[in-house]
Formats: sequence, C-alpha cells, structure tokens
Amino acid sequence: MRQFETLLLLSPELPADAREGLIAGLAGIIEREGGKVEEIDQWGMRDLAYPVRKLARGFYVRLVYGGPSSLVAELERNIRINDGVFKFLTVKLSGQKAGEEA
Repeated sequence: MRQFETLLLLSPELPADAREGLIAGLAGIIEREGGKVEEIDQWGMRDLAYPVRKLARGFYVRLVYGGPSSLVAELERNIRINDGVFKFLTVKLSGQKAGEEA
C-alpha cells in the first residue's frame, strides 16, 4: 500500500460545518476506494504568500492516507468538482524515514 499526502487550500468563506462535511466526504472517498486515512491535520486559517483567485487567506487541511494509486485519481477528480477547494497538491510519500538508508 502506497502512502500519499494531499494538502488542500479551502475557501475562507466556507462555513465550519460545510468545511467539516467536505473533509468527511473526502475521507469517505478514500475508504470507499480501498484506502485508509492515517491523519487529518487541520492547520487553520492562514495568510497566503500571494493572492489566489482574488483571495488573500485560506484554510489549510493536510490528509495523509494509504491506498492504491487509482485512489488518487478518484480523490482529485472529486476535489476538482468541489467549489470549496481552490488549490490542492498530492504527493507520494517515500517509504523511508528521514536519515535512513536503503
């Protein structure tokens, strides 16, 4: 099972209950596609380095999960459909911890 990390930048105008529903929905997609959510880290509202879609602030959420690589395609498809997310990035995590050698 591969490990992935997705960083989401949510709209600051999104209410807290809608934000929680969105995060729960994405976690449901991960589990439905055969993955396992390991960590959901909500960083909160932060200033952006530069305006994105005329917004200067955003709510950051970090998802760490494991699953097949087809899971990422389905998750990103659903993220693109949602209007509450205006930026996202998914990366594959390496299997080794920092400092370990193969």
